[in-house]
Amino acid sequence: MSIYSLKPRFQTLLRPCAAALARSRVTANQVTVAASLISIAIGTLLSVGAEHRLFLLVPAWLFLRMAFNAIDGMLAREFGQKSALGAYLNELTDVVSDAALYLPFALLPGSDPWLVCAVILLSVVSEMTGAVAVMTGASRRYDGPMGKSDRAFVFGLMGLLVGAGVAPGSWFNWVWAGVVLLIVVTIVNRVRNGLAEIGQH
Repeated sequence: MSIYSLKPRFQTLLRPCAAALARSRVTANQVTVAASLISIAIGTLLSVGAEHRLFLLVPAWLFLRMAFNAIDGMLAREFGQKSALGAYLNELTDVVSDAALYLPFALLPGSDPWLVCAVILLSVVSEMTGAVAVMTGASRRYDGPMGKSDRAFVFGLMGLLVGAGVAPGSWFNWVWAGVVLLIVVTIVNRVRNGLAEIGQH
C-alpha cells in the first residue's frame, strides 16, 4: 500500500488545470523542468538559511510538486505531449529534486548526515528499480511501502515539525533509519512484483 494509490483522485481534481495549461500551450516538459528548478531553489535556500521556520516551505512545496507531477503526466498522456525526452526528464528530475529537498535535513542539529544520504541514495535506487521494470517488459513499478509520495509525506511532516518550532535532535535518526528500512523493502517489492508481472520468479 502506498500514498501513490490516491493519485487518480488527485488527477481528477487537477484535470481542469491541465486542460487550461494545454490551451495556453504550456508543455509537459516545461512543467517538469519548472518543478525541478523550484525544488533545487528551495533546497539551496534551506541549506544556506539559518531559520528553521524556512522548513515550512517543504510541506507546502511537496504538496504543490505532487500537483506539478500529476499535471505534467496528464499533459503528456491526455493532450498529445508524450515524448522520449519527457520520459527522461520525468525520471531524472524527480530524483534530483528529491535529493535537493532531502539534503538540508542532513544539516540540522542532531541529524545524522550519513543516514540522510542513505535515504537519498536508496531513493535513487528505488526509482531506478521501478523504471528498470519497463526494460524487462513489466509496467513502471510504483510499489510501496516507501515510494516517492510516501517519502514526500515523511519529509513534509518533518519539515512541518521543524518549521513549527519542534527542536531537531537525535530523534530524527530513528525516523531516517525507519525510512531507510522501508525503502529497502520497497526496492525488494518492486523487483519481486516486476518479475511476477512478466511470469518470472
